[in-house]
Amino acid sequence: MSWRHHEHSRRAALATATGLIAGAAAPAAFAARAAASSGNAAIAAPTATAAQYTNPVIWQDFADIDIIRVGNAYYYSASTMHYSPGAPILRSYDLVNWEFAGHSVPVLDFGPAYDLGGSRAYVKGVWASSLAYRPSNRTFYWLGCVEFSTSYIYTAPSVEGPWNRLTTINNAYYDAGLLIDSDDTMYVSYGNTTISVAQLTADGRGQVRAQRVFTTPSSVGTLEGSRFYKINGNYYIFLTRPANGQYILKSTSGPFGPYTMRQVLLDLRGPVPGGGVPHQGGLVQTPGGAWYYMAFVDAYPGGRIPVLAPVTWTSDGWPVVQLVNGAWGASYPSPAAVPAPPLRAAPLTGVDTFDGTTLKPTWEWNHNPDNTKWSVNNGLTLRTATVTNDLYGARNTLTHRIQGPTSTATVQLDYSAMRDGDRAGLALLRDSSAWIGVKRDGGATRVAMVSGLTMDGNWNTTGTGKELASAAVQGGRIWLRATADIRPGAGRPGTFSYSTDGTRFTRLGPSFTMGNDWRFFMGYRYAIFNHATQALGGSVDVSQFELTTP
Repeated sequence: MSWRHHEHSRRAALATATGLIAGAAAPAAFAARAAASSGNAAIAAPTATAAQYTNPVIWQDFADIDIIRVGNAYYYSASTMHYSPGAPILRSYDLVNWEFAGHSVPVLDFGPAYDLGGSRAYVKGVWASSLAYRPSNRTFYWLGCVEFSTSYIYTAPSVEGPWNRLTTINNAYYDAGLLIDSDDTMYVSYGNTTISVAQLTADGRGQVRAQRVFTTPSSVGTLEGSRFYKINGNYYIFLTRPANGQYILKSTSGPFGPYTMRQVLLDLRGPVPGGGVPHQGGLVQTPGGAWYYMAFVDAYPGGRIPVLAPVTWTSDGWPVVQLVNGAWGASYPSPAAVPAPPLRAAPLTGVDTFDGTTLKPTWEWNHNPDNTKWSVNNGLTLRTATVTNDLYGARNTLTHRIQGPTSTATVQLDYSAMRDGDRAGLALLRDSSAWIGVKRDGGATRVAMVSGLTMDGNWNTTGTGKELASAAVQGGRIWLRATADIRPGAGRPGTFSYSTDGTRFTRLGPSFTMGNDWRFFMGYRYAIFNHATQALGGSVDVSQFELTTP
């Protein structure tokens, strides 16, 4: 099994009793959305008109999709690898407009590497995992396998939390899909090429039995990324061929098979110019009986972004993706919104003033933070947590997904409490990075643009950056800005600028070309950082973060 196969697909899933499990096989006719949500009006993808949606439905990095419906809401879980908290959950009321709801994995307590305490967990952590809802106890379940070894189950009464670890199981449910059957029995489908099914105990804390149910033919190659469904009495395991195909297994004889296989798509032209083939997603049914397939396309440097297509079913119970001119459509008729009252998703762009005393779920740390070194109290305070000249080894770097196809992030920073040797700013963060920020040295302060931060294929630092431009600043407050063009196949430029009054911005340094190698998997992020190079004790305050699109 290749490393790309292990890493490149992850998604496991299931449909809930109110979503997939009890639905009719025949799809309903397309219906116009009852009320167009204006929650994402500032976002550069989804809604074209009240009757159409456009792909991608979200132009942000949310890979290894598991999607379910519970009552009047859809929920979408994704991979996060080394970012903390892990396994974000998005919520929608129409499958098109999405908002952040929470995270299933509050902290990556899988070992010291996840704390950046001398070792690192880049490209490890939360891969393809599964989200399910159990009606019998009104509980959400998240299941995932970490580092090809241990499987973890977390539960919560709502997607907002609190999420708590239910158990660990010493079986590697790789790329797991969790099914809660109509009789309340819990099953897991998992594996790479060899696909197995496990039955869990009634309380979900252990395994009753496990059995290999399918071996992928050599003519197909690798299949993984399980999603497990029961639809009209048949059992289905939805599988990806990374990174260009989707297949499905069907059993009419129970969860342990036997299963037969059918190709769903292969080398299908996707809707994102320069992007890859839609694959590794999940199926979901609307309240009106229509079915949809949410997949992702590789779209680096931005990451893997979700696209949505309607699905119909053959008379003998196989799903068929509805195409437009032989391709995954750039637009389709909008799904009907869930029943009244109409609810709207909060926008994924806009201003965060860090109001209140907690971070919003749009934010994820690079590895686990040192919680003694940051706080939110109507503003974000970052105290230096690491003495290092390597941003990749600095704790408490706070990240935000980039909105595509192009967007701009602006932070307002109070640097008056920085100390000599401190570095604070705004980065375009990935395995090749650049940043704009404030440097305090010898009592003097300057704003600098730094590029050349690099990692090798084992995620060890090979370059800590070189200052390419700078200017003296004073007064204690500065606005830092980064603009990113993450269209795949284009020039991939990132640019930086600053302002001392929040109105007039000055470009600083040359354009930075963002990398598009898939092996880091996660796309570029905007990242706010503050670290020391001499001694701890300094701090910065961030009063505002704004994400805008043209």
